[in-house]
Amino acid sequence: MVVGSSHLEVVTVVLTFRTMRPTNRLDAIQKPSQELRTVFKKYQKISIGTLDKDSDVIDFVRSSVLTHDNSIRVVRTITSPILSESFTAPISNTTDTTVSSFVKVFEHCDFPGLEIIPNLLPCKVQQNLLSQLLHRGLANPQHKTNIHTHYHVPYELSRSNPDKRPSTGSQPSEDDTSFFNCDPQCLHTFSPVSPKEHKPITITQFLCKKLRWITLGGQYDWTQKVYPQQTPPAFPWDIGNLVHGLFPDMAPEAAIVNIYSPGDTLSLHRDVSEDSDQGLVSISLGCDGLFVVGMRDETDARARSITLRLRSGDAVYMSGPSRYAWHGVPRIISGTCPKWLQSWPASLEEPEEAGGIERASNGREAWRGWMATKRINLNVRQMKD
Repeated sequence: MVVGSSHLEVVTVVLTFRTMRPTNRLDAIQKPSQELRTVFKKYQKISIGTLDKDSDVIDFVRSSVLTHDNSIRVVRTITSPILSESFTAPISNTTDTTVSSFVKVFEHCDFPGLEIIPNLLPCKVQQNLLSQLLHRGLANPQHKTNIHTHYHVPYELSRSNPDKRPSTGSQPSEDDTSFFNCDPQCLHTFSPVSPKEHKPITITQFLCKKLRWITLGGQYDWTQKVYPQQTPPAFPWDIGNLVHGLFPDMAPEAAIVNIYSPGDTLSLHRDVSEDSDQGLVSISLGCDGLFVVGMRDETDARARSITLRLRSGDAVYMSGPSRYAWHGVPRIISGTCPKWLQSWPASLEEPEEAGGIERASNGREAWRGWMATKRINLNVRQMKD
């Protein structure tokens, strides 16, 4: 998979009306139907002006969605105690994790099992989850990326922040490691595995252009479309607690972190390599996107589809009939990253709910604004029942 106002992403999902994995294993490399590819291309090419007027797009920021669209319904709520427990430190990075209200979980009547949870994660939780994914997660040599196929990754660069350098004889803490510690003008390069085929790349090329995904926990083999037999790295416990607390039906064991820039897409595909029917969790951070969902039951020859507009902090849970859906990302919308997230990984402006005060410098000012054009998507799944 590849990769103020808030960023948008469009993902096309086609659901097969089944609640359990088929007896015959679904093919991980099978191509979607032409009908689905047509929907994907529509939103890949759509202009922003046309998108804003597209009445087929379900946008939970528009008041008309809940007041006039009878196909959208609340199927459950996530209660305040569950939210407070899930948003525990270090995810929240605060001692006060009390949440005073509940969160509604929505479902479209034509798409059972596809749960949509707008504005699930508070701003502070989003900021700190992002840091754990792209500082600690990316700096862990056990977490493979798309870069590893063609380059040797110099992990020593993730420990070079002079403002956070430990005293002589001590080791850097897990919280201090990050490739964003490295100066963007650093001359140290990522050397290619095959120099005849690829040129070396710089830290700026790595972080701004080349990095597309990171794997956490189970390290999926994208070439063979399987999970390796050897014991995988442990899934990050704090991220696991967050996801499992909010979605207790599934055990977080593997994840892919997609890093998108405007113009990036995610081809239509199905997640069929897991030996588990438990749901898939998708959490959005940064730029917005469109999420196109299609469904065809075994008595209906025509695929039905809907399009969701997702923003930073939104979540989608693909379960039951939607577990083995086709899905893809035809469009990332630029200029929509929340203001309080745009400066990341430099010091962040606190959300208005926290007073709007800018935090003290964290030693990564040279990368200020990196997140303003990005969308990060955390996709979590259970590998085995």
